[in-house]
Amino acid sequence: MVRFAALADLKSMKKNDVILLAALVVAAFAAFAGISWYSHISTREPQAVVFLDGEEQGRYPLSEDITVELCQDDGSYNILQIQGGKAEITQASCPDKICVRHRPVSGQGESLVCLPNKMVVEIENGEESGVDAGTR
Repeated sequence: MVRFAALADLKSMKKNDVILLAALVVAAFAAFAGISWYSHISTREPQAVVFLDGEEQGRYPLSEDITVELCQDDGSYNILQIQGGKAEITQASCPDKICVRHRPVSGQGESLVCLPNKMVVEIENGEESGVDAGTR
């Protein structure tokens, strides 16, 4: 039969037992704090993060309807429009316009990419998209 130590039995516990109990309490507290912190971060507002040539250029919340012109030094540009909680590229100076034809994105981890203009828009803190893969 397993016997659990009650508060009255603390005097009869050995030093290593007390250290083990304290370590378990600290580990449980750390796990609770970590879960609370992650829950707080994951409930932040979804946003579109823009990268030009690999460097972050800005963060735009999906809750605001805005239009942003993303210009490069060489004259290339993309127009990012956020409307109704979704981000899309409406105009671009690239020759193939694949980024313009891409559907609007709003889910966590989704992205818009324009390779000729070296531009990437990634969605952070959005809802899970529910789609594992897509083809066109």
